[in-house]
Amino acid sequence: MPTTDFDEFDDTPNTPTSLDLTVIETAVAQILAAVGEDPARDGLLRTPQRVARMYTELLAGYTTDPVALVNGAIFEVQYDEMVIVRDIEFYSLCEHHMLPFMGRAHVAYIPNGKVLGLSKIPRIVDMYARRLQVQEHMTRQIADFLRDLLKPQGVAVVVEAMHLCSMMRGVKKHDARMTTSAMHGAFRANLATRQEFLDNISRGASALHI
Repeated sequence: MPTTDFDEFDDTPNTPTSLDLTVIETAVAQILAAVGEDPARDGLLRTPQRVARMYTELLAGYTTDPVALVNGAIFEVQYDEMVIVRDIEFYSLCEHHMLPFMGRAHVAYIPNGKVLGLSKIPRIVDMYARRLQVQEHMTRQIADFLRDLLKPQGVAVVVEAMHLCSMMRGVKKHDARMTTSAMHGAFRANLATRQEFLDNISRGASALHI
């Protein structure tokens, strides 16, 4: 099994090794006071602590170790047909307003002598989704990670999501969906390969619901 420098996969600047819960709690209490609430009233008394604990889960991607995530689940296999994992549910936070966006990711690659354990692809999606994100950037990060990890013949990622920042505020368009894609190798160079992937993920696809 070849060794890999996983540091090259993470282009998030100043990635923290842990979240400072005390600072988060203080900030939440200040926000409550700033909007005219009483942080000391019964219903809000422990809200800063609850929000801080919530962020350890929602932003866990900052502290995820890629080496531990993959855990050596790269296998030498003589298989060179398309591998697709579709309809991977994810939840993320928009970095512009810190409101959720959620949807599904579809990931494919064409092996070049190595395949990745099936459960690892959804975990990779989660690693990048559980950060403050822009959907376009997240899509590219997932594709780049798999390209650098497996050195496959090609990688394709399509992400479809609903953004609460455009549903709850601003334009208030409840039915708007955003689709982004990132392609490497054979998926970018070969129209037939790209179309096979797109046909597969569209087959039986259903609308997103909340």
